[in-house]
Formats: sequence, structure tokens, C-alpha cells
Amino acid sequence: MTAVTDQDPTEHTDRPDDAHKRGGAADRSAPDGERATRTDSTETWDDGLIARRVAETAEGDRFPMTDNRSAVPPTVTPLVYEESLRSRLEALRELVGLSRTRLDSRTLSGAGRVLDEASARRRLSGQHTVVAIAGATGSGKSQLFNALAGVTISETGVRRPTTAAPIACSWSDGAAGLIERLGIPPRLRRRPLPTGDGESPLRGLVLIDLPDHDSAAVQHRRHVDRILALVDAVIWVVDPEKYADAVLHERYLRPMAAHAEVMFVVLNQIDRLPGEAAEQVLDDLRRLLDEDGIALGEYGEPGTTVLALSALTGDGLGELREALGQFVSERGAPNRRISADVDIAAARLWPVYATQRRTGLSEQAREEFSDRLADAVGATAAGEAAERAWLRNANRACGTPWLRLWRWHQDRGEPTTGRLPSRTQADEEATARQRVEQAVRTVADRASAGLPAPWAQAVREAAVRGSQGLPEALDELTARAGVPSGRPPRPGWWPVAVLTQAGMTILQFLGGLWLLGQIIGVMAPNLGVPVLLMVIGIVGGPLIEWSCRMAARGPARRYGLEAERRLREAAAGCGRARVLDPVAAELLRYREVREQYGRVIGAGR
Repeated sequence: MTAVTDQDPTEHTDRPDDAHKRGGAADRSAPDGERATRTDSTETWDDGLIARRVAETAEGDRFPMTDNRSAVPPTVTPLVYEESLRSRLEALRELVGLSRTRLDSRTLSGAGRVLDEASARRRLSGQHTVVAIAGATGSGKSQLFNALAGVTISETGVRRPTTAAPIACSWSDGAAGLIERLGIPPRLRRRPLPTGDGESPLRGLVLIDLPDHDSAAVQHRRHVDRILALVDAVIWVVDPEKYADAVLHERYLRPMAAHAEVMFVVLNQIDRLPGEAAEQVLDDLRRLLDEDGIALGEYGEPGTTVLALSALTGDGLGELREALGQFVSERGAPNRRISADVDIAAARLWPVYATQRRTGLSEQAREEFSDRLADAVGATAAGEAAERAWLRNANRACGTPWLRLWRWHQDRGEPTTGRLPSRTQADEEATARQRVEQAVRTVADRASAGLPAPWAQAVREAAVRGSQGLPEALDELTARAGVPSGRPPRPGWWPVAVLTQAGMTILQFLGGLWLLGQIIGVMAPNLGVPVLLMVIGIVGGPLIEWSCRMAARGPARRYGLEAERRLREAAAGCGRARVLDPVAAELLRYREVREQYGRVIGAGR
């Protein structure tokens, strides 16, 4: 925070030459003895940083200066936040840290400023409450400032604007750090007139008189906006003519509705209103504040205190002084101010964190993504091919020699090893790539559904990054995890079936040779036995082949399913590692920040 150094021609401050001229004029009109006494009393210098002569507090001194000459500096007790507020600030800090890589700096700037200001305020005095007096031109805020201080500190007059730079008045020591944080230089720091009746009821108050918020000078408005963001509380001073000013309500009161508990709204100059007009204006002012969304502190409820007074005549000033004294003595304004700032920051972040829908990847979405990848690599077709290969080997092993010879001739152009069909054709590769891209888009859309825009975009980007090279990786996995080369494994009953089929063939040959021997007269005629042997061999061979085929269906089906499962798992594992895991990581990060955001808004409600 930088100190204000630019001076406006209308600014009223004590300069060394002005003080010397006033002192000289007074000395010339005073007796010699008094002149000497005043000379001695003014031969005092403050610290070397200012290097200018200041007047001691005495009768006729209009601007009492802050006494920085104490030998022992006052002990400053740092501010201690309430447990709930500390928890919310810690959650907000975690929230900002987790979101820096997902949200732009402009979105997080408000929350970052709240954290910075909360940290800066925590290191300063917790025994003081900084209250700014703000108002429009001619509202009488400087007059109210002087009335609370009991001495003329801030210049008042007809010429506008009168207050060109903020002026601070502290009722107790130890507030230097707070005032420096506001950028108010030592020459604009004052002390109120001592009451002389013990400790002041406003002890701990640091009152700031701000320039007019509707001033034509841009620098004045900048002073107002900057300091309003730093003070613990604010007293808005309005007059009967401009209490409904749109600039005041739209630019300040309405945006600060969350700070209702640390605001006072004072209707000044009621001495100008006849009869019951003051109550009517005050009621209308309350109505406008209610329309601005500002909670009014009535009937013991927390909210803004609304008062009517006249700083000129002092009517109602005691009520404000009493309310302000109680407000300062509670020492809760800094906590309530920072808590309201957190509320506002959380409300602004609502669109980028909150959602009314359940988010995340369901088990059904994961399974559908795996199924789409399995379809892209042809897992079902691979399983069917493996099943056919098993059955084909069973037929070759258990079939009759004549059928095997005929089928060999018929199937000699088909693959005999059970390998997957080649997927090198351009059209098949393009189709597989399209299926993979469609699967990634679908799962990204489902995962990002209902998420706030920044997090939905992060989920989609994670899915797109993972999909790069996914088709090639799936092809490589397909080659490794597909149907193994060579013949499928054979069950234990295959050798028995082969031997039995060989026996049926041998019976056919024996019966045929026996009949041939009878025909050529080598053997005695006996048609029954050789014919029976041939019939058994001819009928038994196909019967054994059919039985083996029926018995092979179960193992073949299991073999095909195992090949399909292996390929599906390989495709699902590749898709999970490249797409689902990065998407799940983004969703987990969102759940973490959503949890922290819930702490930010929930701890204060």
C-alpha cells in the first residue's frame, strides 16, 4: 500500500510555513511574557523523518497532531480471528492453490486479494477498529468527523470538495500500522480533544474522514474506493436531499450489502427538516436500504445501524457516539469485515465451482467406454474366430480320413492357425480410428456433464490428450493379446477319440480286405463278418466325428470367450491408463476444490 503524496490545491493541512505565520501573528498580538512562553512551548520537533515544527496541543490549536514522541512504543496486540473464520480462510487458501492451474488469474484475483488483506490485517492491532466516514458532497461528513473528535480536524466550508485527502484520527496509541496500511501520511494523522474525565468511550477507534465519493476529482474517488476496501467498518453519511442518490446505492451500498453488520447509515442535517419530516425521510431511507439487500439491525438483529442526527446542533450525536463506542468495544468488526469479504469472494466464485448435478464417471459409462474400445479392436470377432479355430482343429483330429481329405481340399485357402484377420486395410483402420475417437468423445462428454465450464474444459482436454496415439496402442495390444498362434490346446479325450476313429478306419480296411480275399478265392466265403466289420467302420467313423463335434462345442466356446476376454481387458486397460485415469484425476481435483468451496461457504452459514 503506497502513501498518498499528491496534494490537491483544496487540501487543508498544516505546513511549516503556515504554522509559523499563524504563530507569528499570535505572538505579535500577545504580551511579551506570553510571547516568550509560546516560543518555548513550540520549540519542539517530531521525528527526523518529518523534520518540521509542530505545535503543542493548546487552546486555539485546530489540528491536534498524533503524538509519536513517546519514549516507549505502545505494545500492539495482533488481531486474532475466530476459529470459524480461520477455517474459512484456510479453505479459501487451499481452494485458490488447487485452482491456479485450472482458472485464470482474473477469476481468482478477488479471492487472492481477500487472503492478502486478511493476512495483512491479522498482523496489525486487534485492539483498534478502523472506521471510515464516507459521504457525498455536502452531506456534512467532515462536520460529523469533527463533532465526534470534539475539535475541528477536517476542514468544512462552502467550497467543494473540501476534503481532498483522507485524514485519520486515533483515540488511542498503537494504531500507526493500521493507518500506514491505509496510506495516510503522518502529516494527516490527528488525535481527538481529550475529554478530561478518564478513558474515552471511543478508545480503540481509528476514524477516517474520506473525500467525497461523488467528487469530480478522480483522485478523490480513488482514495475512497481504495480505503473502503481496507477499513473494518464504514459510516455512510447522507443528507435529506441526496439520500436516494443512485450513485451511492448502486456503486457502494448495494455491492456492500454483505457488510451490513459493519456499516452505519447516518441521516445528517435533520435540523433542516420540519416536524415529522425527519422520521418520514428516515423510513424512506430504511426502505431503500432494504431494497439494496442490506439487513437492518433492528429489534436486536445483526445488521446496519440507521440513525438520524444533526452534526451542526448535536441532536442525536450522543446516540451515534454510544452505538459507536459499543461497536468498538466489542472488537469484532475486523472479523465480521473479513468474513463478509470471504462471502463476497465465494459468491463471485460460485459459477466456477458449484453445480446442482451429480458429477463424475458412473460405472455404466466406464463399461460402455470399454465396450466401445473392444468393438474397435474387434474383440467379439476375435473370440468367434478363436472358437471356429478350436472346432476346426477338433474336426481335423476326430473326423474320418475321407471327410478330412475332402474338407482339407475345401478349406485349404482358409487360415488354419486361428490367427486374427489382418487389419491393415485402409478402410478397416479408418473405421477403427473413428470408433476410438467416438468412444473418447462420448466418455468425455459424460464425465464433464454438469461441471462448471473451466472444469468441464479441463476434463475434455485430459481425454483428448489421452486419446492421442490410442488407436496405435490398441493395435499393438491386439497383436500381443489376440488369439495365440499355432493350434489351440487339445482336451484330454482327444487322443482316445483319434485312436477310436483310427480303429473305425482299420475295421473298414479289414472288412474290405476280407471281402477282396473271398472274391479272389484266397479266403473261405463268409460275407457276414467282413460286411459287419465294414458297416461298423463306415457308421462308427461319422458317429465318432459327430460325438466329438458335440463334445467340442463347450471347450471351443470357452476358448473363444477367453480370447475375447483377454482382448477386451487389454483394450480396457489401455483406455483406462490413457483416458479414464486422467479424466478421473481431473474429477478428483474438482471434488477436492468443491469440498474446499463447501467449507468456504458452509462454515459461515
